[in-house]
Amino acid sequence: MKTRLQKVIADAGLASRREAERWIAEGRVKVNGKVITKPGTCVDPLSDEVRARGKLVPRAQERVFILLNKPSDCLTTMGVDERGRKTVMDFIKVSARVFPVGRLDYNTQGALLLTSDGALSKKLLEPRYRVPRTYLVKVRGVPDDKTLRRLSRGVALDNQATAPLEVEIDRVSGKNSFLKMKMFEGKNRHVKRICEAVRHEVIRLKRTHFGNLNLNGLPLGAYRFLSPREIKALELMVQKEPAEKEIARRRPMVKSKRTKAKR
Repeated sequence: MKTRLQKVIADAGLASRREAERWIAEGRVKVNGKVITKPGTCVDPLSDEVRARGKLVPRAQERVFILLNKPSDCLTTMGVDERGRKTVMDFIKVSARVFPVGRLDYNTQGALLLTSDGALSKKLLEPRYRVPRTYLVKVRGVPDDKTLRRLSRGVALDNQATAPLEVEIDRVSGKNSFLKMKMFEGKNRHVKRICEAVRHEVIRLKRTHFGNLNLNGLPLGAYRFLSPREIKALELMVQKEPAEKEIARRRPMVKSKRTKAKR
């Protein structure tokens, strides 16, 4: 993607944009050996050689975004497991250094985002931006309306209330049921612990969506690179501070909006 020359220089930390514009106007900047004097000139920060005042401007590193359909019995870690268990990196073969955005438990499968963009990764995990994660959860028993309302309001974990979430019964299978749960924060073993708190043990857990991303057409254990449009959609989710009405939803549970569950 082409970028304005002054922005490339500023992003490299060599000068402010205004100062970079002055350097360009003074003929002190070269692109691929050619002096550039027009501040609006656009260059490719990944391939073009830019020199400002004789100093080479470091090339930008291409950001990488990957969606993996994580299998169960697989660790969300970048290192090698000392017990020889598989990790998500056994399924991804890329030269760029990527790392998971959050994590999925060892026995949980589904949508896992990995990226080289640490700043965006951190924002995507911040509860205040309310980036949704959707799960299909098989639990023992069939929750009644009261239990579903309790889950939607949030439950106490470690003496602290979890954020409200959206929950509904997707289908019933014999004595068990499948719940569709959309949540906006991710504590350790979050889904399993809140279900245990209402006495419905989790049998199987799959994350079907992360933000705007889904697993359509992606086999278990496979991965794909995100499109520019998908990356832009993720950026837009964390571009603005949450609206006041969204912040209000995170206040004490008794004041949170309840989610009506399907019957």
